[in-house]
Amino acid sequence: MVTSDRRRRWPAYAVAVLFLGYAAGKAAFALQARLGFPGGPPVSAAETGSYFMEAATAQWLATASGVLGACVALATVTALGRRVPRTLMLLVLVGMLLAVGGGAGIMIVDGFVGMGVGWRWYHGVLGILVIGLFLEMTRSYAAVTRRVAG
Repeated sequence: MVTSDRRRRWPAYAVAVLFLGYAAGKAAFALQARLGFPGGPPVSAAETGSYFMEAATAQWLATASGVLGACVALATVTALGRRVPRTLMLLVLVGMLLAVGGGAGIMIVDGFVGMGVGWRWYHGVLGILVIGLFLEMTRSYAAVTRRVAG
């Protein structure tokens, strides 16, 4: 096995692009005051009525979470982000993994088994790739910061 001191930044960049794509899709739907995600299953009229907040507000919050996720992903490979204590960053990444893994898990199960949400098989494949990419970004961050700390 060949060991390299070169940092693996591409997983973080790819995750940041995915989060920004998520944010852009949510912003597009927020402008239309619709729930859902472009390219995803349609949301029925019964599901659009929310007791907690309007669809546009929910989508703008999801847009903000996508931008924040992209910023955290980039923080794992930038000097500014490396100033964040390693333990805190790993806790944030684990929390994000739970959120991302939950959404991707639903896409995977519905895409391959079917739960009635409407995701297709290719959404399931995307879910698997997203989880793998996020795990690789986290592993890469942990490995690089362990080397620096040790």
